Amino acid sequence: MKGPAIFLAQFLGDAAPYNSLESICRWAAGHGYTGVQIPTWDARLIDLEKAAESKAYCDDLRGRVEACGVKITELSTHLQGQLVAVHPAYDLMFDAFAPEHLRGNPKARTEWAIQTLKNAARASKNLGLDAHATFSGALIWHTVYPWPQRPQGLVEAGFRELAARWKPILDVFDECGVDVCYEIHPGEDLHDGVTFERFLEATGNHPRCNILYDPSHFVLQQLDYLQYLDIYHERIKMFHVKDAEFNPTGRSGVYGGFQDWVNRPGRFRSLGDGQVDFKSIFSKLAQYNYKGWAVLEWECCIKDSEQGAREGAPFIAGHMIKVTERAFDDFAGGEVDQELLRRIIGM
Repeated sequence: MKGPAIFLAQFLGDAAPYNSLESICRWAAGHGYTGVQIPTWDARLIDLEKAAESKAYCDDLRGRVEACGVKITELSTHLQGQLVAVHPAYDLMFDAFAPEHLRGNPKARTEWAIQTLKNAARASKNLGLDAHATFSGALIWHTVYPWPQRPQGLVEAGFRELAARWKPILDVFDECGVDVCYEIHPGEDLHDGVTFERFLEATGNHPRCNILYDPSHFVLQQLDYLQYLDIYHERIKMFHVKDAEFNPTGRSGVYGGFQDWVNRPGRFRSLGDGQVDFKSIFSKLAQYNYKGWAVLEWECCIKDSEQGAREGAPFIAGHMIKVTERAFDDFAGGEVDQELLRRIIGM
């Protein structure tokens, strides 16, 4: 495992040190992070189209980042990936994620999103990266609760169409040697294990179809996030280290009652302030030889972001496990002695 790293999306702003690539990278390094995950929708950090076309631009970008004391861990297209598949009910709310000239034109917006993801594949290759973070988008999320009853075949049709939009993107990522890691997230059609399996099957078990594991979203769904690692570890290629808590009451539960984040029973917290069992998570990732980055994603409705960032690096570093290269009882084994073995089994 590599890290600690930090996702820059929630920290960008108009004031220094959060308003330019070099200053925010130096800020991250100053807090003890060794890597930064870059959101590609902010032109202050990266020109994605240029990065897709120019290896020289990417070499310069990587050099500028590394001169600040950190490495680029992955690129993120969460917002653009969301626009690969948008149900019309969400058109107005998601239009803000698209360039202004595409707003009000869902077809053109989808085409732009698909091309942007292909650019992200080529940019990742040019930067020497092997994994990419994104959202799947959603065509049937509005039917997540089965009332009214879903017509027969609706779920299969939804995942067929979602896979048809993503398959050409996945193929480009495959050509570039980069894994697509979908953040399994409520609001996306890929929001738990079963839905990931449905999508994976619909893509023909595409080798580049993988998972960004974030246990906080599973706490809010009351899903067993440790067993999830046992089931899907072979497809988990990215890790967002984010805490959460779930405190249901007699007035509100999983759905949250349309309340804001601070009043919801399920809410995100800064590392160490929530209920996620990170010791067990890091142990399982070590057990399964996870080789990717451990990336802080800060989304807390109570604690200040600067304090969360300052506390995050040592928290992650303190949980990372260097996998042992020998068994603790190797000293007792000795060399193989065939005669001794025969005597022990009574021969």
